[in-house]
Amino acid sequence: MHNTPLDPQAASVQAQALAAAVGEALYARDPASKALGMQIVEMRAGYARMSMTIRPDMLNGHQNCHGGFIFTLADSAFAFACNSHNINTVGAACSIDYLAPGRLGDVLTAEAVEQVQTGRSGVYDVTIRNQENRIIALFRGKSHRVGGEILPTKESQETL
Repeated sequence: MHNTPLDPQAASVQAQALAAAVGEALYARDPASKALGMQIVEMRAGYARMSMTIRPDMLNGHQNCHGGFIFTLADSAFAFACNSHNINTVGAACSIDYLAPGRLGDVLTAEAVEQVQTGRSGVYDVTIRNQENRIIALFRGKSHRVGGEILPTKESQETL
């Protein structure tokens, strides 16, 4: 039997639907992101945008958002983006540059974008902005695919 390839638009719609379903499944089993009030704003293949509102319990001694919470938002967006292809993927390394403080009540949005995915390795850039579109931090994450799927696909079920 001959399989005909999907046209590019149909493949894009299929990848978008898969990424959204993967995002929902990951979020459902992610108590850390949920406890911090993070929300998925958008998911696509190789892309995730998540938001979080800075609460009083997220402030440091300078009354700014503790850098660890900003890092966690960026790390979550990175995780959702690099798993969006439905292959179990973990972080291998990451770095962050803090450029401006987050303030109480700010709504931070982390936008994670796949820069390259080759073999088992990927590189993702995450920009964290506040509600005024001010860049708060820049994060770069390197990913490593460990195999297996987040959601079973028709192809994986056929091999069982």
